[in-house]
Amino acid sequence: MRSYIVFLLLFSIKVAAKALCRVRLEWLREDDDPWADLRVLALLNHTSLFEPVFLAAVPSRVLWQLATHGVVPLADKTAARPILGRLFLLLAKHVVPVTREKDDTWEEVLRQVQDPEAVLLILPEGRMMRRTGLDLQGNPMTIRGGIADILNAMPDGRLFIAYSGGLHHIQAPGERFPRPFRNAWLGAEVVDIPTYRDRLGRGRDPDAFKAAVIEDLTRRRDAYCYRNG
Repeated sequence: MRSYIVFLLLFSIKVAAKALCRVRLEWLREDDDPWADLRVLALLNHTSLFEPVFLAAVPSRVLWQLATHGVVPLADKTAARPILGRLFLLLAKHVVPVTREKDDTWEEVLRQVQDPEAVLLILPEGRMMRRTGLDLQGNPMTIRGGIADILNAMPDGRLFIAYSGGLHHIQAPGERFPRPFRNAWLGAEVVDIPTYRDRLGRGRDPDAFKAAVIEDLTRRRDAYCYRNG
């Protein structure tokens, strides 16, 4: 029953987003079927709690994947919000509130992705950019190492990398209401997970692999996210 509820919610958000926001999806690499065999969906440049508007560009078959086998690590701070928190807890089959520590909450995320049909949605920066260009504590936005743990846990499939052009013009952190009928840009590409791991040296020291993933995703984010605000 939960899967149907989640799918109806995701589909409703998709329909509402199409009506209220003009999302332009730009593929950065050609692919015959970029939505096939996805195991990880990673959104770079986390700027707003209203990023579900990007569902306007996602086909219904991927929404069904999220509803039936989706895994979403959600910041416990966001999960505790009285209204949006309840909404975010219904964005996938398994939504796992996590702390900022590598503790049992993160281990639960890694356990959930052992499902051979699991598809995980993650925001690798782990916190939102404020209008200053920094996070809430005034620190630069960086990629966290958890994405490397996820890629190590996935035996196969493809990584969908989404590059947000930013949503501060629609809703910035701290603002109560969004501004509808605005344009939003989303770049995207897909990469084969085993090939990506091998290229970045999965077999070497785990810390070196994690550093390589962080460096690569940071380079991609800086190259693509900020060119189409």
